[in-house]
Amino acid sequence: MFRRRAMRAVHLLSTAWFAACVGYILVLALRQAGVHWWILFSLSGHGVLIVSLLISLYLFAIFRGVSGSQKVESEHPLTSAGYYTVFYVTAPALGGLAGCLGMMGVVGSVSQFLLGVALGTLSATFFVWVIVDPVTGLLETMLHPGSRRNRADRLARLKAEREEQQEGRERFLADVLEREEGNLHRWRQALKPEAEKLAGLLTSEGVEFERAEREAVDVGVSAWQIGGLGCMRELRKMTTVICRKRSPGGTFVDYIPFWWDGIGTWQSPGLREVAGA
Repeated sequence: MFRRRAMRAVHLLSTAWFAACVGYILVLALRQAGVHWWILFSLSGHGVLIVSLLISLYLFAIFRGVSGSQKVESEHPLTSAGYYTVFYVTAPALGGLAGCLGMMGVVGSVSQFLLGVALGTLSATFFVWVIVDPVTGLLETMLHPGSRRNRADRLARLKAEREEQQEGRERFLADVLEREEGNLHRWRQALKPEAEKLAGLLTSEGVEFERAEREAVDVGVSAWQIGGLGCMRELRKMTTVICRKRSPGGTFVDYIPFWWDGIGTWQSPGLREVAGA
């Protein structure tokens, strides 16, 4: 844990140094092109925001790599080793040191000396992070027999785990559907007399409305106690089928949604469903 935190701190400092060198090169190039300082300061606010965002995204990706979440040691014995990680995260500092040693005694101007250090940092960082690291990872995967074997085994395990999870989801869904079908069958058997009773309340003439409502509420409460909202919906569907068979032209007024309003979680759907066809 301490080693991992130390690597993150070192990489943060290296990236900050790299960003500072890039900023110095950019400012120096703009100054040599004749851009005035006040223009640079006016652009600095937006520039700092953009650079900070890019560095944050980059550090997130790099920290995942340094923490080992992107590389498996058995598949990358070289690039996941401690000495290689130290070399990788200190590449900007090594480049700056090389630039410093290369510029000693060559130029007398401080700005040229700093430019050499910045260019050394930029060159070394680009070379290590963009060229050396991807090529090394590719070569060790291709040339190391254990890497290929471990990678194949890992991919096979992941595939087997995904297939097992998929089969588990399918079994769970099948069980749910089977239970649902069993519930519907039991409800239809148990609620058939209740559906006949409700259909009679809806289609028979001369039935007192208040009495019909009280009896329908009792039936709805019984359905709720048997199977909740799903059971009530199934009972209403059964009642609707019977009413369409009994009613002339298959039309009738469906009062059930309003009679059952407030039973359990049943809610009246509104006036648009008063009439059934």
